[in-house]
Amino acid sequence: MSESIPLPGVDTIYFGGEVVTVDDFRPTAEAVAVKDGRIAAVGDFADLCHLADDDTIMVDLAGAALLPGFVDAHSHLTLIGFQAAAADLLPDPDGEVNDIAALQRVLGEWTAGETGQRWEWIIGFGYDDAQLAGRAHPTRDDLDEVSRERPVLVIHQSSHLGAVNSKALELLGYDENTADPDGGKIRRWPGTTVPNGVLEESAFMPAWGLSAARFDQEERIRLILAGQDEMAAYGFTTVQDGRLMTFGELELLEEAARRGLLEIDVVAYPDSRLMPHLGGWPVSVPKYEGRLRVGGVKLGLDGSPQGRTAWLTQPYLTPPDGTDKTYRGYPALPDDTVIDLVGEAYRRGWQVLAHTNGDAAIDQFLTAVRQATTRHRPADPRPVAIHAQTTREDQLEAMRELGVIPSFFSMHTFYWGDWYRETVLGEDRAARISPAASALARGLAYTSHHDAPVALPSAMAILAAQVRRVTRSGCVLGEDQRVSMPDALKAITLNAARQYFEEATKGSIAVGKLADLVVLSQNPLTVAEEEIEKLTVLRTMKEGRTVHPRNERT
Repeated sequence: MSESIPLPGVDTIYFGGEVVTVDDFRPTAEAVAVKDGRIAAVGDFADLCHLADDDTIMVDLAGAALLPGFVDAHSHLTLIGFQAAAADLLPDPDGEVNDIAALQRVLGEWTAGETGQRWEWIIGFGYDDAQLAGRAHPTRDDLDEVSRERPVLVIHQSSHLGAVNSKALELLGYDENTADPDGGKIRRWPGTTVPNGVLEESAFMPAWGLSAARFDQEERIRLILAGQDEMAAYGFTTVQDGRLMTFGELELLEEAARRGLLEIDVVAYPDSRLMPHLGGWPVSVPKYEGRLRVGGVKLGLDGSPQGRTAWLTQPYLTPPDGTDKTYRGYPALPDDTVIDLVGEAYRRGWQVLAHTNGDAAIDQFLTAVRQATTRHRPADPRPVAIHAQTTREDQLEAMRELGVIPSFFSMHTFYWGDWYRETVLGEDRAARISPAASALARGLAYTSHHDAPVALPSAMAILAAQVRRVTRSGCVLGEDQRVSMPDALKAITLNAARQYFEEATKGSIAVGKLADLVVLSQNPLTVAEEEIEKLTVLRTMKEGRTVHPRNERT
């Protein structure tokens, strides 16, 4: 039996492969028909052929797998292009920077290139002190060897901290007399107050902002489009810009939308402190304008576990330099501010996303949500705990009660699992990061994300991390938190669409939904677990139109 809208003359029919619908009512099908950007029919190939006419394009999948387009539960679109343009400082297996000498060499090579000559600052992205020889951050002295005349900024893979050279410190106005800002830290040479170049959180963000301050509008739009191409290449048809820090960043996305440059849907979340400036914007309204909409607001409540700036209730296994054994990280915002911001968003009927890595930050968010729910009682707010790395069982129960969606950064199990076990959290707490199986056991429709540019925006890596939970060294981290491939796939399709209030139009292959589709080299439901990350995206379609590969766009 086939299900269809009785419309002869469909635009396209896909057949000859494995169709994974992510639809519990019809898990598989032989063919899918598309008309006017929507799914017109799903079912037997022979039945769907009756909907074709002379103009229908018949696409033989040749054994490949057709799935719903992937829905990005959390990333930073404008920064993905920034990462792609900056010097690549990622460690193995994504890059080649595993010691300071390699970092200096890559920065030097980038500086001699076209972008390095065009940009004022020398900028690299993606180094990880956990993977560098000696497990230490580069210092101002290391970066002074790259350049003393130009400011140098290297951004940690977490995007929550980084290091600068002496010229950049001068431009920032950071010296031995500069106090640490609230929610951040300027690291110092031991026994002195002189900055060593390493900056955390609110002390680091001004360096990132200053490094791009002289980019003109066309350069910034070029970076947005580079990020869009990257996301489409990995099979994503809906993406997020997960924390716009200035109103100008939102206006830039609006300009790209106005020009018709956005080819996939973009959901933007300005920082919650911009709420007073959003009065003229339709926030948390499902309609896209030029493929852009503002989904709600975003709060940043703590830092990163891998950088040991996340806010925990129990001390870190090994505290960072300059702290003692009681060190638990720190909050980004005081409790009263978080309660006020979440309450104001609920009052306006706006969705709230909160960056919460540490369990103390999760407690802070849940307290604010509980108070906002009591005061305003919105019908279906769907607040989201972004990352939720160290979520406890009692917190999952509170999320179930309050309707909070946990969006896990499951790829941490690979990238930083060993670092968590050995240095950050210890065996027991490390085994519980991104507790997807516990979330499912409580009936939570969790999502999973890549947080690009923190990691490459690989949907296959997200799937593998949820199913396998294997670290860099090959250790299984928290076997009891593994999930099945169907559940892992829902986390980046149907559940993620639900996170955006768009499950009626996206996230599965069903009649009437948008023809947001991706073709993979093989079916992820049937390949061996160790082969998941080897699957490749052959084609990505947004509402029936090919957006990847670029040379096949129609």
